[in-house]
Amino acid sequence: MHPKHPSESLTILTDLVLPSETNPLNNLFGGELLARMDRAASIAARRHSRRITVTASVNHVAFNRAIALGSVVTVEAKVSRSFNSSMEIFLDVWIEDRESGVRTKANEAIYTFVAVDEQGRPVTVPEIIPETELEKERFDAALRRKQLSLVLAGKMKPHEATELRALFL
Repeated sequence: MHPKHPSESLTILTDLVLPSETNPLNNLFGGELLARMDRAASIAARRHSRRITVTASVNHVAFNRAIALGSVVTVEAKVSRSFNSSMEIFLDVWIEDRESGVRTKANEAIYTFVAVDEQGRPVTVPEIIPETELEKERFDAALRRKQLSLVLAGKMKPHEATELRALFL
């Protein structure tokens, strides 16, 4: 199994915010955005692993900007790091100004997916080799996020989380 670059999993979904997808303030429902991000992340994970993938967790979501009715929304997803059978997918959400075409980052999220076989058992996925500075930053931070998650779940002792501990020493 040969390593892959994050760009090989890049998934871009662009859509319009319709009236049935908005709250009383005429902004996109958060749950609708989560569903769009889940679909994009699922495709990115599948592109990386070439296997069936399932959502393991939504690690982080930042709703930094409301997305108004009629907005053009683009969700960009790509694998930031892979572990044994799991993949961290980083998502950026952009709003496009309809008149100028200028894109503004509205939100971001981090999902974890696991590749499985036809019986639902985890399978190994290819490693990631980051290329850009942003990909390298996200790659390095992914290990710290994984260690934090394992410590909080009681699956790793704090002193074993070497990458996480290095932040505080």
